[in-house]
Amino acid sequence: MNPNIKVAVIGGTGKSGKYLVKQLLLQNFFIKLLHRKPETLQINNPLIEVIKGDARDYSAIHSLLEGCGAVLSCLSQPVGERTIFSDATRNILKAMAAHNISRYITTAGLNVDTPFDKKSAQTQFGTKWMYENYPETTTDRQVEYELLVASNANWTMIRLPLINQTDDNGEVTVSLEDCPGSNISATDLGLFMIKQLNSAEYIKQAPFIANG
Repeated sequence: MNPNIKVAVIGGTGKSGKYLVKQLLLQNFFIKLLHRKPETLQINNPLIEVIKGDARDYSAIHSLLEGCGAVLSCLSQPVGERTIFSDATRNILKAMAAHNISRYITTAGLNVDTPFDKKSAQTQFGTKWMYENYPETTTDRQVEYELLVASNANWTMIRLPLINQTDDNGEVTVSLEDCPGSNISATDLGLFMIKQLNSAEYIKQAPFIANG
């Protein structure tokens, strides 16, 4: 994808999202960034336009996606609030259709299941642990996946192990069946997401990635 095309970024100031934004800027992408409280941000970059709003608010998502060529999301669950993932996904898919945007790349945890999985005992344990400790959000993540599967969007859901917040980058291993490692660098995640903008390899799929 041409860096001159704007990309909409959701969750761009979070633990992994800020590394995605950093890599987008290094590649000279124009960014529209959603944030609830833009007045708290210290951003002074001509490549970034900040849109005020919440991912649960369709009007904010509609405004965010206007003029963009793709959507990237590192959305995380706000602490103490009801689950956000399926509501946000419905808004994103609706706004993508309204603006004729086809490409959507998002992130999720190991707990999401697909019909193609052959999860190891370790990954199954992690999935079970999430359902036992965070049942509402974990169930909603699965709903998010089902919404993507049922959509016409060219989506990719990247499933992740523990994210290391680091500028280090290295070899990334990808699997459609099981998580190939226990960690992923936030920088490698950002680079992998950006790479998918110009790749059809994982369209309508949910690859696991990890540093191998």
